[in-house]
Amino acid sequence: MQNSSSVTVFTLHGLNETASYKYMIFTFTLLIHLLIIFLSMTLIITIIIEKTLHEPMYIFLCNLCVNGLYGTAGLYPKLLLDFLSDSHVISYAGCLIQAYVIYTSVLCELTILTVMAYDRYVAICKPLQYHSIMTSLTISKFLLISWSLPFCESTIGMLLNIRLPLCGSQIDKLYCDNWSIVKLSCVDTTINSVYSYIVILIHLSEALFILYSYIHIIRACVKSSEEMNKFMQTCLPHLISLIGFTFSTVFDVMYSRYGSKNIPQGLRNFLAVEFLVIPPLLNPLIYGLKLSQIRRRVIRVFSRDVGYIF
Repeated sequence: MQNSSSVTVFTLHGLNETASYKYMIFTFTLLIHLLIIFLSMTLIITIIIEKTLHEPMYIFLCNLCVNGLYGTAGLYPKLLLDFLSDSHVISYAGCLIQAYVIYTSVLCELTILTVMAYDRYVAICKPLQYHSIMTSLTISKFLLISWSLPFCESTIGMLLNIRLPLCGSQIDKLYCDNWSIVKLSCVDTTINSVYSYIVILIHLSEALFILYSYIHIIRACVKSSEEMNKFMQTCLPHLISLIGFTFSTVFDVMYSRYGSKNIPQGLRNFLAVEFLVIPPLLNPLIYGLKLSQIRRRVIRVFSRDVGYIF
């Protein structure tokens, strides 16, 4: 039986059945990663250099894209290397860091989406008070909470994992996550479980707040066609992002804890990584297509750069 002093590397088993077509999957995964980087960076740069986009909604969107890049950085580089290698191992420290990055990114995504929901609530339900409520100081506080709360929660979770003596080193996933590490523990993990439920309750309250906000937003929008158009232009992208993130995360959590090993490996891999593929890809794409202000600025930025080159 192994203990924590002898576990220096973990073996990842998510790619065991992909050896025959690993180069094709590698190419597809690399293209997805590059597309996520391109779309996210396009929106981030456009929002930063265009002063007309220095408004709360676009600032929060910029942070959402930054978080998407942060989260995918925890998965794609190691995953791409594993596709080209016959040995799918990761060091103990590397596993903890990967789990920390992915865990932080998920929590941060939900927190930023909550802040964006509040911003849309104030903009539609209290339009006359919007600029007095969403001041620069308020935006700064929201961003500070959006980043600091998930990082604090993830740090505590990582410290709770580090203290666990481990009796195994086999992880049946493409990457490391908190639950996979906890399942390898030789001792009781009640403290880890209790803390996980506390974090879930904290972020469940955010989900309930989002639901509460949209109930009021929809009530306000059905009163006039002008408000409904405003909802379709600014709230619909946020709602699509929220739904995509929610389903992706719930699928991963449910599979990690209750999933059956009888499920085909390909489907298990998809369920395990979709929350790090769909939201980072969907967010900049749907916002870039739906929000006319961003679309026009992106075209202007590219036109200006191309004109400068030629």
